[in-house]
Amino acid sequence: MTDTTLSRRQFVTTAVTAAGGFALGVGFMGPANAASLSVRPWNDDTTRYPGEINAWVVIQPDDTVIIRYGRAEMGQGSFTALPQIVAEELECDWAFVKPEYASANRNFRENKVYGSLATGGSRAVRETGVIVQQAGASARERLIAAAAKRWNVPASECEAAMSKITHKPTGRVLRFGEVAADAAAIKLDKEPALKRPDQYKFIGRRLARLDVPLKINGSAKYGIDLEVPGMVRAAIMKCPVFGGVVKSVNEGAIASRRGVQVVKLKDAVAVVADRYYRAQSALKALPIEWDVGPAGATNSTQFRKAYLDALDDKGAVARHDGNVDSAMAGAAKTIESTYDVPIIAHAPMEPLNAIAHVQADRVDVWVGTQNADQALQFAARASGMKPENVYVHNTFVGGGFGRRLGPDEVAQAVAVSKAVGKPVKLVWTREEEIRQGRYRTQAAIRFKAGFAADGTAVALDMRNSAGSANPGAVKDGLDPQTTQGLINTAYRLPNYRVISILKNTHVPLGPWRAPGHSQNVFFMESFIDEMAHAAGKDPVQLRRELLAHRPDFQQVLDVLVEKGDWGEPMPRGKGRGIAITEAYDSIVGMITEVAITNGQVKVERVVIACDCGTVVNPRGVETQLEGGMIYGLSAALFGNITIRDGRVEQGNFDTYPVVRFKDAPKTEVHISPTPGKRWGGIGEPGATVIQPAVTNAIFAATGRRLRALPIQGQDLNGAV
Repeated sequence: MTDTTLSRRQFVTTAVTAAGGFALGVGFMGPANAASLSVRPWNDDTTRYPGEINAWVVIQPDDTVIIRYGRAEMGQGSFTALPQIVAEELECDWAFVKPEYASANRNFRENKVYGSLATGGSRAVRETGVIVQQAGASARERLIAAAAKRWNVPASECEAAMSKITHKPTGRVLRFGEVAADAAAIKLDKEPALKRPDQYKFIGRRLARLDVPLKINGSAKYGIDLEVPGMVRAAIMKCPVFGGVVKSVNEGAIASRRGVQVVKLKDAVAVVADRYYRAQSALKALPIEWDVGPAGATNSTQFRKAYLDALDDKGAVARHDGNVDSAMAGAAKTIESTYDVPIIAHAPMEPLNAIAHVQADRVDVWVGTQNADQALQFAARASGMKPENVYVHNTFVGGGFGRRLGPDEVAQAVAVSKAVGKPVKLVWTREEEIRQGRYRTQAAIRFKAGFAADGTAVALDMRNSAGSANPGAVKDGLDPQTTQGLINTAYRLPNYRVISILKNTHVPLGPWRAPGHSQNVFFMESFIDEMAHAAGKDPVQLRRELLAHRPDFQQVLDVLVEKGDWGEPMPRGKGRGIAITEAYDSIVGMITEVAITNGQVKVERVVIACDCGTVVNPRGVETQLEGGMIYGLSAALFGNITIRDGRVEQGNFDTYPVVRFKDAPKTEVHISPTPGKRWGGIGEPGATVIQPAVTNAIFAATGRRLRALPIQGQDLNGAV
């Protein structure tokens, strides 16, 4: 999920727009901007701006600053954060800024001019921040040079601020829009240096997100909101057993229904009508026979046993420091524990949907996707069209969490449009959304720890069994994603080993918020607590010992201990738990307070501390940590997809619950950044540490160690 082939220089070549404005690489003016999200015709024609090369900033004659956004905005706030980085260097008036989606078509035609258009792995700011910062700096210097040339003065006598260039000796002023066209022709001898973090004036400000007012007043457009002229609607049902195919369809059963058309795909059946209700009603009434194969006899009990049994398989060595076997043999004390987690779904609020229009010479797709590049490729394959003739029009996303990285709905919508010869809006039901996911893998792990006579941890051994969501990434029996949070933990022990065993079932897997970390941090942070208990040490004390070489971790622990009241006595039936990790170049820790009543847990308080390096927008960091915490808490409390007869049993929020207001804890966030140039990711780490922080708090309250999730359904009465 990383594309690092483009240099900052490649991103900042300038050109002139057809409107006479200055463009620092101009892509398609997409549907989302800060002033209006009204639907309008899309046109990704890359010849619209002759001679243009790259893709980030446009300044129009009226001073409007259009900043291209190459990711997906699904609530994480990078639609504001990335323009904020550009504005820091550009020295523009924030009131004139309008972010807009970049063109996937142009990205394909021009050799990834925008880099990756995928949104996942907390990469938006982390991967693109310095690139767009350079774009802003380059634009500023060209604007200054153009103004200086017009005044016939040295550029060193001019400065930019608030979308104006001022000649300091005379006080003369030109607006950005007045010199934009001239600036496009300026060639810089070299790209300007970037500001140091201590020079930032705009980065670090608590700005309101640009998309929030639009989402409050209803003007924001998601894929599910859109319509195009002449479109029909489609409902779809995929084989309920993954890997199964269509055997037969009795179309005669719905032949009398007005305006209904059946489209058969290899593994799914769609019904098209002028109204979605008609299409969905007809699909429900349509007799379909599926060929499900041997997977139709599988169930969750079998799967759990298989993953636990796999822990005895040989596996591949993912990491081995020192000599674990020798250290264990000489240890004064050893402990062992086995943990496991089930399959879980993404359950975004907006079900998958897409509009597709297959024409003779081009394909248009309107979709909210986390990966516009891949959506373009899916559409090309499904239509048989060349990728350069496919145009993906991205929209706001009503939740993704990794599910929208694999745009299944795009391929389906394109195939149906091709079959009926019309633009088609295809919408999944909530049940289809949950039952046809690309789920987080089931996983199991066996830990063994060894201690010296004085309680010092001397060895840690683990055997991890998990499924690979990307078989193409497997090398020498290892999938990097399955061992995230295990092989790259910050804890330092002289003897440390990770054995990875890959195991897949017929259930399709995909990245789930903080992919490997989401289960492995639960495993690791829970067992670290077990190690502290076995050594007779406070959980914070043991973490400090194992992280003695990391002052940044110590700083986050200091904040947690102070703000989270660690060590203060708790009433009977209540407890505190702690967890900390480093993921996506950020350190995030949490302390939770829980209460156990009648065998049920209530998470009452969560204290979060974070070091993500450079903070672009503190408000955005806080909301992402809060949102990640709630998402991870849902997984901890309720997340469980069960299989019976090869089929997913859950179908809606009544059987696959998520955290509601009544479940939400009182939450506080404390940002404690380490000085420097690091851009840490923040969208995903919060979903990881909440799970062990809660189960560790349950242990503190009850003495009961939970080694499996979800918590719901487990009896928490008394110690075991």
